[in-house]
Amino acid sequence: MNALPPNSPRVPAAGAVLAFDYGEKRIGVAVGDLGLRIAHPLSTLAAEDNRRRFAAIARLIGEWQPVLLVVGVPLPPDEREHEIARLARRFARRLEGRFGIPVEIVDERLTSHAAQSALREQGVRARRARELIDAAAAQQILQSYFSTLQSGPERAHDRA
Repeated sequence: MNALPPNSPRVPAAGAVLAFDYGEKRIGVAVGDLGLRIAHPLSTLAAEDNRRRFAAIARLIGEWQPVLLVVGVPLPPDEREHEIARLARRFARRLEGRFGIPVEIVDERLTSHAAQSALREQGVRARRARELIDAAAAQQILQSYFSTLQSGPERAHDRA
């Protein structure tokens, strides 16, 4: 998993992309298209045991046939990586190893907060927002990745 320049041969010009907001209890999933560069919330997976988690992801990969996967990792401003960041990086490595699809890491700091704000602005009630927050955060992660492709050299993603 590398930080790839937007014109890297490893970054396809078109195709579906799945993004993941990794959490110990839930994993938010979003889908988008490299050509359109628009992200949509897809679902939230219960982060039960690894077997069930990766079986659910395999079904999504089979359905969407992504050419790229994006995983949000909270990159620390002080260079001291927290446990959730290590777990998210491990999840990203497992995705790439298990499915053989390139994985990009994107800084996901504040995506849950941004997702909550977006849901609130749309008038989503608090109870319903709790159900949608992880997928909405994955959407924020993927849209952030698409923005880095448009902006060129300044990228929010990093090595895993």
